[in-house]
Amino acid sequence: MNRHQGSKGKGKPSGRGSGNQRSTSYARGNAPIKKANVAPKNTTSKPTGNSGEIRLNKYVANSGMCSRREADVHIATGLVSVNGKVITEMGYKVKSGDEVRYDGARINPEKKAYVLLNKPKGFATTTSEGKGRTVMDLVANATSSRIKPIGRLGRNSKGLLLFTNDDDVAAKFTNSKNGVARLFHIELDKNLKLEDLKKIQAGFKSEGKLIEVEEISYIDGASKKEIGLKIKNTGNTIIRTIFDYFKYDIINLDCVAIGHLTKKDIPRGSWKHLTEQELNTLKML
Repeated sequence: MNRHQGSKGKGKPSGRGSGNQRSTSYARGNAPIKKANVAPKNTTSKPTGNSGEIRLNKYVANSGMCSRREADVHIATGLVSVNGKVITEMGYKVKSGDEVRYDGARINPEKKAYVLLNKPKGFATTTSEGKGRTVMDLVANATSSRIKPIGRLGRNSKGLLLFTNDDDVAAKFTNSKNGVARLFHIELDKNLKLEDLKKIQAGFKSEGKLIEVEEISYIDGASKKEIGLKIKNTGNTIIRTIFDYFKYDIINLDCVAIGHLTKKDIPRGSWKHLTEQELNTLKML
């Protein structure tokens, strides 16, 4: 296995400039790290068993053949059967041992996968074809399950992206108040004024919309151009909105942590599967 040295952070966010700020520390994962090879996408589903009862539309969607919304249509039109009986009932639940068929062919839900990538610059966060180099190329060999990224990082942004085919885990990131926090290391084109830092921390309105962050602070041992920003949001558009409002340009943006997950042991351009402990902690957040 080829490994290379990852980028080193310049420091941890400190409370300097905000009286009640404290640095945030995160547990380090111990899963094997794998270099992300740019290769053709692999969308082959790997059959696997499933425990417990799940809704039929989710079972069909998990098989990799369609989205959950499309599965509802297939069920309503009588294309799905369970144990030889056509099911058109919305909300119908199936057990792990049930035989589910779509248009006569048996289907199985694919294995749940959780892949953490340390994204380099130059890759678009999209699952669409024809967009040049994308993050899907970097994780093509990680799993045969149909994973997709949670949230976005701009093509020229870098840092952590979590991929999964688990809708329940993905849903934890969509709530801006109760979702999973992300920690960003941001470099601006000029020093961030203390008064602006305090305004961002307190929250402000832009075009009638309240903009709030979890924490913001300067970086220990660095100039005031570099800050740490923690926010519960799946994209980085809100970050650019913040600094556009205060007339700063973002030179570099790096997602250094997602909840308790960090990039310290993942070289840039590489990925790893979450450990069971990391996954359980993520589900409890």
